[in-house]
Amino acid sequence: MENQQDKLQQQREARRRRRKRNQILAYATVLVLIALMAVGIVIGVKYLTQWQEQRQQEEQRQQESMQAQLEQQLESAEESIEAPPEKPEVTPEPIPELTPEEKLDGIINTMIEVMPLEDKVSGLFFVTPESITDVNAAVRAGDGTREALIRYAVGGIVYDKKNIQNAEQFGEMLGNTELYSKYPIFLGIEEEGGSVSPLASAGLIDKQPSAADIGEGGDAGAAYQAGVSMGAGMASYGINVDFAPVADLANVDGSVMASRAYGNDAMAVTAYVNNMANGLREQGVVACVKHFPCGGSTAADTHEGLAVSDRGAEDLRSQELTIYQSSIDSGIQMIMVGHTAVPSLTGDNTPASLSSIVVTDLLRNEMGYGGVIITDAMDMKAISEYYGSGQAAVLALKAGCDMILMPENFEEAYAAVLAAVQDGTISEERINDALRRIYRIKCADRLNQVE
Repeated sequence: MENQQDKLQQQREARRRRRKRNQILAYATVLVLIALMAVGIVIGVKYLTQWQEQRQQEEQRQQESMQAQLEQQLESAEESIEAPPEKPEVTPEPIPELTPEEKLDGIINTMIEVMPLEDKVSGLFFVTPESITDVNAAVRAGDGTREALIRYAVGGIVYDKKNIQNAEQFGEMLGNTELYSKYPIFLGIEEEGGSVSPLASAGLIDKQPSAADIGEGGDAGAAYQAGVSMGAGMASYGINVDFAPVADLANVDGSVMASRAYGNDAMAVTAYVNNMANGLREQGVVACVKHFPCGGSTAADTHEGLAVSDRGAEDLRSQELTIYQSSIDSGIQMIMVGHTAVPSLTGDNTPASLSSIVVTDLLRNEMGYGGVIITDAMDMKAISEYYGSGQAAVLALKAGCDMILMPENFEEAYAAVLAAVQDGTISEERINDALRRIYRIKCADRLNQVE
């Protein structure tokens, strides 16, 4: 019994030692495996690093090789392409410098572009102060004048003897009128000398001989002196337009211009007219030669009714028109077209002032006149007995006139022209064209400011 227990004890001891030995062997195996795995990882990382480095080096070598090949190809291509021919050196054309006149035109165009249409239309009228103020005889320019000029920005105001009381009164009236005007304004008068001399008659300037008296004297220099004297006097009061000199020939019996014309010889009259105009111009007064084309070739007076001249077209071109052509060539700034009908030019008894054949075809185109064309006074019976104020104004502008002088009814004439522009009977560009000529005169003294 005791031997059997010892034997069992020995068997248990043997099993314990085997388990312990197996555990030791298991631990050892795990450790070996771990060690082998660590070595494998180290070797793998090292191999992977070397492989990446080799790959990067290979890629770099490939890139360098491709770059070298590309550069070689580019060099070969450049060598194979012929150099293009050299372009000739181009010198840019210089931009032409604008003349002072061109610069002034630019200023004028800009000014006209921003004008309301109502002001543009008003600017074509040269009226009496009474026609816009509704007084019988204007002798001052106060609130009424200021309000009238705000409503109607007329291009000019013409004065007569009824507007003149004394030097102080007249100068103040013109000064205020100019001050109240929104735009540069013409201030005009008809001072010819002789009996047509409202300023001299009022004692404001020295009286000058009539054109007829100067012509009979045979001294063209006297016309120049008369122009200088009258021009200086007018300018001192603010007058800047004189409806003179008369360029008509008193070449028919009983000529309506017998006392107001320098004579009947075209060459002699040309010298008197140009000298008178030059004298006025030197004093800063715009001369307006009149009455185109032949106001003296009839005994009838357009103030009283229809006047028709029987002068032939060839006679006109060889005599009367040579005077105007000389004035044009001398730089005259304003020409007045009369109301005398000239059938040899127009084929009918249409007043010259309303005829496009006379105004546009002859004066503007054939004779090359680029200045302002103004009608004679539209309240004369040669017009007022046959045409309404509005109708006559529209016809005159359509004929080619730039300004309407003294319509019988200004408001009616203004409304008719405005309506004609609005409905397309007269184009707004036609109005703008007239205003450009008007403002080239009004702004001529500003040329030195744009040089």
